[in-house]
Amino acid sequence: MATPQIVFDEMGKRLNKEKAKKINASYLFDIAGEKWIVDLTKDSNWIEKADGDAQCTITIKEASDWVNLATGKLNPTMAFMQGKIRVKGDMSLALKLQSLLG
Repeated sequence: MATPQIVFDEMGKRLNKEKAKKINASYLFDIAGEKWIVDLTKDSNWIEKADGDAQCTITIKEASDWVNLATGKLNPTMAFMQGKIRVKGDMSLALKLQSLLG
């Protein structure tokens, strides 16, 4: 079964400088109390398991919801409307997440 760590590892493998520059933002993901920073304003080493400040914070209470969202099994809009995902900060950056996950 996939875990949040596996999702972030896969995301890191798919990221490249072009994609990071296009998004050019920082995210804090709080997944079931575990925190990851995805900082696409840097040239490399974009993802780390850490807490900190970011332009957009995504909070998801259940790790399985994050895995399902990242693997396309959970619709992001529906998850947001159902309260499974909370967004703090720049909402437009949250809308760019699909390009990170895909």
